[in-house]
Amino acid sequence: FSEIDSSFFMVLFVAAIILIKPVATALTLGSGGSGGIFAPSLFIGGVTGYLFAYLINLTGIAEPISTSNFTLVGMSGVMSGVLHAPLTAIFLIAEITSGYTLFVPLMIVSAISYSTISYFEKYSLYTKPLIEKGDLIYHDKDRQVLSLIDLKKIVETDLLTIDPNASLGSLVDLVRFSKRNIFPVVNEQQELMGIVTLDDIREIMFDTDSRKNIIVNTLMHSPPTYVSSKESMQSVMIKFEKTGAWNLPVIDEGKYIGFVSKSRIFNAYRKKLIRQQID
Repeated sequence: FSEIDSSFFMVLFVAAIILIKPVATALTLGSGGSGGIFAPSLFIGGVTGYLFAYLINLTGIAEPISTSNFTLVGMSGVMSGVLHAPLTAIFLIAEITSGYTLFVPLMIVSAISYSTISYFEKYSLYTKPLIEKGDLIYHDKDRQVLSLIDLKKIVETDLLTIDPNASLGSLVDLVRFSKRNIFPVVNEQQELMGIVTLDDIREIMFDTDSRKNIIVNTLMHSPPTYVSSKESMQSVMIKFEKTGAWNLPVIDEGKYIGFVSKSRIFNAYRKKLIRQQID
């Protein structure tokens, strides 16, 4: 009876470690503490491999298996998946054990682990944050050039804005001096309330009654989306692609900054590409 109790508590203890360790690591890294991914992945893999072998031996359904071997194979499997580095995991464990007796099991487990995680997650925990920020390029010339473009330098801040409570007549007066067909509707707090395009008022802009009675906030509509000046160019281009828009507003901390156009991005892209070829 005591032996069963001790085995039960052993399984419960090791299972608790497997569950708690990833949470502790995530809290440490997420709060800005000092830590890493390499050592925790080895630890979790080793403990998981040990628990698996211990449970198999506990059930007695087969000949006793080596818990130490399964500990090492588990380390290799988790490391392969987390780091996306199966070869590194295989040879590291082989070097740790000072031999290649486990080479075939290491290869099988690492291959399964890497194939499984690659189906769900394309990048490793090391590279994913950099790729999401656009700081790391994976053999893509277009993305590499786009990453060199500073969005803040191509934002158009000279578009004529209109108050939401202004009349259509006031907006028509702006049309005379504007070189663009987009008019951002901005309130006193510099918040973007909507936009009005020349196509929205083309049929009524010369009607005298409409110019006096129609208010801008009844004509404006929301842009399809907006971007931030801190976004990567990859993220901005994805938004252009999804919305099909040629102009998107730039909003920082809720305040209207200006507009960015796809044509200006293409122009900046062309200049960067030419400069790279010259260099």
